[in-house]
Amino acid sequence: MIEELKNARRPEAAPAGPLRRFGWLVAKLVAAFLFISVAQVVIFKFVPIPFTLTMAMDEHSVTKDWTPLDRIDRDMVAAVISGEDGKFCLHNGFDSAAIMQAFKRNQQGGRIRGGSTISQQTAKNVFLWQGGGYVRKGLEAWYTVLIETIWGKRRIMEVYLNVAETGIGTYGVEAGAQRYYGKSARKLSAVEAARIAAVLPLPKEREVNGAGGFTRRHGNSIARRVSVVKNEALDGCVYR
Repeated sequence: MIEELKNARRPEAAPAGPLRRFGWLVAKLVAAFLFISVAQVVIFKFVPIPFTLTMAMDEHSVTKDWTPLDRIDRDMVAAVISGEDGKFCLHNGFDSAAIMQAFKRNQQGGRIRGGSTISQQTAKNVFLWQGGGYVRKGLEAWYTVLIETIWGKRRIMEVYLNVAETGIGTYGVEAGAQRYYGKSARKLSAVEAARIAAVLPLPKEREVNGAGGFTRRHGNSIARRVSVVKNEALDGCVYR
């Protein structure tokens, strides 16, 4: 009789509502993404990037040749820092001043310009897809934090120079050096490295050989700053 009274007073567990089940599902998906993304970055700290989504979606035949950083001329590193991200060794993956500058320019209309660092571009090129959107930008920020923390500057630069598009269907500076100059990236001159760096923002639209107009002027400007980058150790985080 006493047991029956105890059981009668014990309330039955309420079934989990749909909102709670949805919350658990979201939490599991977030946890899985965090684990997978960290695992990806840890693996690619040591393993060459075999392929990227950008390469897979390229309608042209893809040419690439993974090359360790110690087999790429220092002028090439100085050229991309000069042309793409002068504060590469100074920031933690994000250049707030460049982002704000780009935002102000874009408010004036015309062609949309970005303020992405080499770290952000590397995160996008390796793990994500091209194009805009808040989702992609948010994922890019997350992967940028991860590679800055786990890879460090030298590995980021090495990966960037191997996955950046340097021409139609051409990825990495080694493939670019072979295509345009018939030589290894180890033997590039400052001018040659600067011309490759000048096409990086728009590799499908700009020419390395026979470049004219803005591309030629931009390449010449980068070439003049290569020695400044090296003399002032703005590439010091790559070579320390």
